[in-house]
Amino acid sequence: MTAPSSLTATALHAGYPGQAVLQGIDLELTPGNAPLGLLGASGAGKTTLLAALVGEHRPSAGHVTWEGKDVSRLRGKDKKRFRAAVRIVSQYALTITDPRETVLSRLELAAKEARKGGRTHAVSPAELLASVGLGEHYLPRAMRTLSGGEIQRVALATALSTRPELLVLDEPLTAVDPNTRAELSRTLGETIRRLGIGTLIASHDVELLQRLCPEIAFLGEGRILTSGPFADVMANTEHEEIRELAAIHPVAVQRFA
Repeated sequence: MTAPSSLTATALHAGYPGQAVLQGIDLELTPGNAPLGLLGASGAGKTTLLAALVGEHRPSAGHVTWEGKDVSRLRGKDKKRFRAAVRIVSQYALTITDPRETVLSRLELAAKEARKGGRTHAVSPAELLASVGLGEHYLPRAMRTLSGGEIQRVALATALSTRPELLVLDEPLTAVDPNTRAELSRTLGETIRRLGIGTLIASHDVELLQRLCPEIAFLGEGRILTSGPFADVMANTEHEEIRELAAIHPVAVQRFA
């Protein structure tokens, strides 16, 4: 039985004019469950799937529901509640349009949106930054002065600022320095577990997925080809796309086997 606040894709089809991308996806993301990884070759449709899950891309068939309601049809208060409860962090992180915008003002705006969605909490901006490995001295910094990795971390802190039930992450740490990525993934994993946030992480970083996700789903041919523990999925040689990805990452496959 589907949990009331689960984000559920059922027989989901989506794409673009003249191009079918997703062809029958069934997926469920539930608060309190361990993070689920989404793995697949470039162009497999991971970003399209995530956009459909959060209502940013309308399916051509099937549907995505939250609290039993179609996310593409949410309006008014329901849409505000959804945007506070289900947060997405795009691989493109944050769009910076105001050169005067600071890290603090970004987090305060997110907290205001959370209040409108009925999700108030007492976590301070400094605590939010600490959860993504940034110090309090970043609060007055202008967003335009941050590096790509720092912007990605602020994007994560912004998503966490609403104390969401669900997180949808699209390549969340690609711009983060490799030397700090392992520590940040550990901190992020601890925060997700502590807050009971159901999380879907789409990434090419197989080590990140192995660290954070007890199970992964492999997206290929427009559908979920298989799911389970990383080693089991990558050992599935029935599908050419899995064989090809395993060949690209032989060291990781051997390490996690």
